Amino acid sequence: MKFMDEDFLLQTPTAKELFEAVKEEPIIDFHNHLNPQEIYEDKCFDNMTEVWLGGDHYKWRAMRANGISEELITGDGAPFDKFVAWADTVQNLIGNPLYHWTHLELQRYFNITTPLSPETAKDIWEKCNEKLHTPEFSVRNLLRMQNVSVLCTTDDPADDLEWHRKLREDGFEIKVLPSFRPEKAVGIEKEGFADYIFKLSMVTGRRIYDVKTLLEILGERLEFFIENGCRVSDHSLENTFYVPATYEEVNEIFMDRINGKKVSEEAAGKYHGYMYTELAKLYAKHDIVMQLHIGAIRNNSERFFKKLGPDTGFDALNDFNYAPQLAALLSAMDLNDELPKTILYCLNPKDTEMLAAMAGTFCSNEKGIKGKVQLGAAWWFCDHKNGMERQIEAVSDAGLIANSVGMLTDSRSFLSFPRHELYRRILCNKIGSWVEAGEYPSDLSYLRSMAIRICGKNAIDYFRF
Repeated sequence: MKFMDEDFLLQTPTAKELFEAVKEEPIIDFHNHLNPQEIYEDKCFDNMTEVWLGGDHYKWRAMRANGISEELITGDGAPFDKFVAWADTVQNLIGNPLYHWTHLELQRYFNITTPLSPETAKDIWEKCNEKLHTPEFSVRNLLRMQNVSVLCTTDDPADDLEWHRKLREDGFEIKVLPSFRPEKAVGIEKEGFADYIFKLSMVTGRRIYDVKTLLEILGERLEFFIENGCRVSDHSLENTFYVPATYEEVNEIFMDRINGKKVSEEAAGKYHGYMYTELAKLYAKHDIVMQLHIGAIRNNSERFFKKLGPDTGFDALNDFNYAPQLAALLSAMDLNDELPKTILYCLNPKDTEMLAAMAGTFCSNEKGIKGKVQLGAAWWFCDHKNGMERQIEAVSDAGLIANSVGMLTDSRSFLSFPRHELYRRILCNKIGSWVEAGEYPSDLSYLRSMAIRICGKNAIDYFRF
């Protein structure tokens, strides 16, 4: 078998037929961390180190595990030396999703099929950089190469959305939409909470003196986001995220924190739960999809957090049993039929089947929404072949994979979009294996349409793109 050829991961005739149907479908990337300013300015990258290694903590972790010095990861090392260090790491990444991502990106963007290694690094470096220096490889054209139709960035409520507005005014054909992520307004236990509340006051010109005012302002900011195309929100649930509480209790906790007092984990849980429930009412009112990313434990290396800050490769998956909290939170949102469309993501793979079953518990609705609450794509440390297969199997075991909204990149890299291809290959191979094993009829007309829905059309309907 040839290395990552046209039949890569497609092990049956049915799988190959289905992939032919979906491979050219537009990409709907409803969760990523791309910079809208770089899209508006149509940035051109200087070299492969900048586009590949700049800000990519996935790669940084792998390089550290390969014994590469920090100078060649986040330090002041020469760009080519960093690239060679990455090439050496890649050669040792057998079985790791970074290996597949790296070579799909080389193939799809640069038409390079040679495996990356220290021996091939110089030639690949020169060929890729030559193309990066042309206008055809600007950020906007990188998106066009992968047939991206919609992408949703991740944005703070205090953001003025300048670059999203300019992109729309500029007539850019790819929809670049904001996502509402009020993380800093909910994270009452974190350093800088009071400073953020003050910042939000300054941005809106309104003094925030209690939780009621805070929620009013967040509601106004959400409406501003919606005016600028927002269709989705995002939250990170960590540790205690739901303890039932009254408004009076929560407001007292808020005032204590604003005045510099520390909050206990239980008090923080009361505040979190109240805020999530109230925000869910706003999302349901405006038909905004709520994403819940659950289970990260962040900045575990104190030494490197002080040196490099957050999102630099020192996070891990948490190990806590949160099913009762989540059930209570979703039930509180659902009590008066104010649970919005919701996507649940787990970082710890042990929670995959639990979330798939939990999602099915809260799908009932009178609007005909298919998969109102669903298990989201394999996320972060689960974003590999095994994780994608497990997610597909869990959704199928507990619900309807035909109604899934499919894949996303969750990436900061403009070269990350072949991850959608990887998912599509894995999805088609899984469906093909069921058909060829006699577990489902070989109705190729329906199977093609179902695969197309999962790979984009479901997301268009679900998010109202």
